[in-house]
Amino acid sequence: MIKISSYIIVFFLVTIFLGCSGTGKIPEGDLLYVGHEITIAKGDVPKGKRKIIKTALNDLIRPIPNKSLLGIRPGIFFYNLAGKVTKEKGFWYWLKYKIGEAPVLMSTVNLEHNKDVVQNYVENNGYFNSETKADSIKKDKKATATYDINLHNLYKVRSVIFPKDSTVLSNEINLLKKSSVLKTGKAYNLDIIKTERSRIDAKLKERGFYYFSEDYLLVQVDSTVATHEVDLLLKIKNETPAKARIQYKINDVFVYPSYNLKRDTISKNKQDTLHHKNFTIIDNRTVFKPIIFDKTLLFKKGELYNRTTHNLSLNRLITLGTFKFVNNEFKVNNSFKDQLDAYYYLTPLPKKSIQVEALAKTNTANYSGTELNINWSNRNTFKGAELLSVSAFTGVEVQVSGQNNGFNVYRFGGDASLVWPRFISPIRMNSGGGFVPNTKASIGYEYQLRTKLYSLKTFNSSFGYSWKENERKEHNLNVVNIAYTSSNNVSDLYLSQIAESPSLQSIIDKQLIFGTNYSYTYTNTMLKNKKNNIYFKGSLDFSGNALGLLMGANNNADPKSIFGVPFSQYSKVEMEFRHYYNFNSETKLASRIIVGAGLPYGNSKNLPYIKQFFIGGTSSIRAFRARSIGPGTFNGSTVASSFLPDQSGDLKLEFSTELRAKIYSFVKGAVFVDAGNIWLLNKSDEKPGGQFTSDFLNQLAVGTGVGLRFDFSFLILRTDLAFPLRTPYATNGKNWVLEKIDFSDKSWRSNNLIFNIAIGYPF
Repeated sequence: MIKISSYIIVFFLVTIFLGCSGTGKIPEGDLLYVGHEITIAKGDVPKGKRKIIKTALNDLIRPIPNKSLLGIRPGIFFYNLAGKVTKEKGFWYWLKYKIGEAPVLMSTVNLEHNKDVVQNYVENNGYFNSETKADSIKKDKKATATYDINLHNLYKVRSVIFPKDSTVLSNEINLLKKSSVLKTGKAYNLDIIKTERSRIDAKLKERGFYYFSEDYLLVQVDSTVATHEVDLLLKIKNETPAKARIQYKINDVFVYPSYNLKRDTISKNKQDTLHHKNFTIIDNRTVFKPIIFDKTLLFKKGELYNRTTHNLSLNRLITLGTFKFVNNEFKVNNSFKDQLDAYYYLTPLPKKSIQVEALAKTNTANYSGTELNINWSNRNTFKGAELLSVSAFTGVEVQVSGQNNGFNVYRFGGDASLVWPRFISPIRMNSGGGFVPNTKASIGYEYQLRTKLYSLKTFNSSFGYSWKENERKEHNLNVVNIAYTSSNNVSDLYLSQIAESPSLQSIIDKQLIFGTNYSYTYTNTMLKNKKNNIYFKGSLDFSGNALGLLMGANNNADPKSIFGVPFSQYSKVEMEFRHYYNFNSETKLASRIIVGAGLPYGNSKNLPYIKQFFIGGTSSIRAFRARSIGPGTFNGSTVASSFLPDQSGDLKLEFSTELRAKIYSFVKGAVFVDAGNIWLLNKSDEKPGGQFTSDFLNQLAVGTGVGLRFDFSFLILRTDLAFPLRTPYATNGKNWVLEKIDFSDKSWRSNNLIFNIAIGYPF
């Protein structure tokens, strides 16, 4: 009986294996294509060069076989499991075509075509006399394609010859010779020749040759000049049209700011025409002031056409945020055949809009809630492309279970902002590049009620500038930043807690911040083909310095006040650096370090509560709940309080590293380690061990975990499961808790496993 059961189990496992291997339903007379093998004869070609060629060819050969893991092909299994699907939607369609994948058959492999692809590649890389053979190996119901390559002598460039005639076009091309990517002594390479043609075309576009194209350039290869050497002769094709040989200047610039794509003709009513500086503006509704084109349209009459100026102007028009469509064309002037007239056809977005959002949210402190936002905007408030935004919000957060159960949070408020697409300043300021600088003024109010505890009223206002040098570098400067907070309805319960933890008083104290802040951001993460990507953001925040000088504030025991409220005086700096190492398109190592410091002085003994540092949570150290770490070796869990204690600090150090890889289809996985802590500048009896010392590295909290990321295109849902490896405070004389890890222990799991759910990556 046991033997029969064993046979049944073996039969069942074999059936599953055959189904997952993908060969179970291959059509009669066909085979499952499982990939290819490339063999390059050693010859005189170095091993490293052969490896590079082989890697490149692996990416060119088609088709791509089904994905497999240890011989198992789950894609084919799910494809077959779904069976015949008649509808282009629903679960079975999703399973068959999104999760599953059709088996790749050997009958779809064109060996001769792939052989030609291989042969063309090696010849295009200088191996002119190479030989390629294609075949296949069949085993059971599977087939593998084989490509054997015999490389011969590599041809190198002996000389590069540019056009020598005296035409304007040839002269301009000759001026580019010094920076040519075609170098004598280097191996012949077709891709480098194509790069040179594109380079010359791009440079000519900067010098007025609007109608020129790289297709008008010909590079002839002469391989008879020497043994295993070639001469490259750069020529302008005879069929190049006359207008492509002309160097154009800009004549007139016409702007149609109210252009309608549905309208076949353009109004030519002279009453609609306005001449402004270098532009002719044709606008039958006069809804835009000419000033918006002064800094967006960069062409000047009489200058050579320039592709960079062309693109910068278009980009500036788009980033105004006022136009739905931006179209542009150049036409040869009727009177001057070497001059271009520029035309800009701009279709405005609807001037006014309203948006209503309903949000659901949760956090690691077990608070869940909802929020309603209403946003109204006017995209052309004063006819200068100004953006006026007014919003109102209301929300509630509750804790279903945990330490703060019953301490619900209710919020409502609103804000208004006005953005000018230019600098509004008595000091002359310029911004280059393809991005329009902005001046922004804002004002806002929020009322927050924490039931059973207190309520806070916050007023804030700011005026400042934001500008981008280019797509990588961005600046934000708030010249004036005012924030005022006051409290009322403070409960006896909260007052009793203040008696035990005096630092809680700072949360309900009146606070007045009157300062300036600045941030600089650099990133190249938009470049997808780089091995290394970086992101850096540095910020400076100052408050009360000018007031401190004027009012002589130098004694925090007797602070100076404005309208009865002591103003805050401090300096704060924070820097964040991220590095992304891309192993390939689906696997990367992401790392982040954050360093921050705040220094109160003059009129303040402590940093304002809203400016202090906190650590822990879904996008911080994920093995610890939000705001539950530090400062220093202080253990907030030992504080006898009916709600979370104040765990804030003046200094911050945080580090995270995360290995991200694609698991299957839209599911990605991650393994991560987080570490960090916060500290106080001064000793606090209320938070023993919180002061920063030279032993700070031994006070770091460390956590690790794994996570899944579900990439739904329109959003990324992130789930992380983490647990601590080290606590900043010692338990039984030890900080490392590795020996206590026990996933089988329910009590350990309850106290240590932290589940995080969030939208987007942590960094």
